[in-house]
Amino acid sequence: MAGAKSHDYHILEPNILPLVGSMAAFVLFGGLVMWMHDHPYGSYVAGAGLIAVLFTMYAWWRKVIQEAHAGDHTPVVQLHLRYGMILFIASEVMFFVAWFWAFFNAALFPPAVESVGGVWPPKGIEVLDPFGFPLLNTLILLCSGTTVTWAHHALIHGDREGLKKGLWATIGLGLLFTGVQAYEYVHAPFAFAGSIYGSTFFMATGFHGFHVIVGTIFLIVCLIRAYRGDFTPRQHFGFEAAAWYWHFVDVVWLFLFISIYVWGGWGASYHG
Repeated sequence: MAGAKSHDYHILEPNILPLVGSMAAFVLFGGLVMWMHDHPYGSYVAGAGLIAVLFTMYAWWRKVIQEAHAGDHTPVVQLHLRYGMILFIASEVMFFVAWFWAFFNAALFPPAVESVGGVWPPKGIEVLDPFGFPLLNTLILLCSGTTVTWAHHALIHGDREGLKKGLWATIGLGLLFTGVQAYEYVHAPFAFAGSIYGSTFFMATGFHGFHVIVGTIFLIVCLIRAYRGDFTPRQHFGFEAAAWYWHFVDVVWLFLFISIYVWGGWGASYHG
C-alpha cells in the first residue's frame, strides 16, 4: 500500500518550532549582551527572548507527549530517546568536570597560585563545617534518591498511588535541600569574590543547586502528568528521564561534599 509505514521509526512532520526556538535563543543572547553592556532596553530584549525560549520548550515537549500518546514512540524510538538522555547527562558531567578541575588545580598546587599564599584553604579563609548543614543536605539528597526509586518501582508495578507519593516526597526533599543551601549561602563566612576558594566553591555548589531546582521542576511536571493519568508500566520515558537526572544530581553532590566540603576544608578553622 502506497504511503504505508514499514519501519519502527517516527518521521516528524514539518514544524515551525525549531525556527522559533533558534530565533528566540538569538534574541535572548542579544538581550543578555545588551544588558551586560548597560543598554537601556537590554533587560526587555532578554526578557522577551527568555519568554520565547520557555514557550518553545513548552510547545515542543507538549508535542512529544502527544506523539507518545499517539503511539509514535515505538521501542526503537524509546531506545533512541534514552540514548539522547544519556548523552545529555554525559555533557552535564563534563560541565561539572570544569568546576572540579578549577578547584583541584588550586587546591593540589597552592604554591602555583600566588593569591592563595601557598596553602589550601587560602590564609584567612574560614570554611563551613562539612558535618553541619552540608551533611544534612547529603542525607536529604540520599533520601530523595530512595523516594524517586520508590516512585519508579511503583510505576513499573502499576501502583499509581505509590508513584504519586514517591514523587511528592522527592519534590519535598528537593525543596528542602534548596532551602537549606540558600540558608547556608546567606551565612557563609566567605564571599564569591576575593579568593579562588570562594569563587570555585560557589560556582560548583551553585550550579549544582541550579540543577536541583531544574530537577525539582522536572519532577513536578511528572507529578502533574501522573495525576493526569500519563505513564504506563511499559511506556514512561518522561518519568525515567527525570529519575536519571535526579540520580545524576545525587552523585554530583556526593563528589562535591567529599572533595570540596570535607577534603577541601581540611585543616582550616570552621565557621561557627
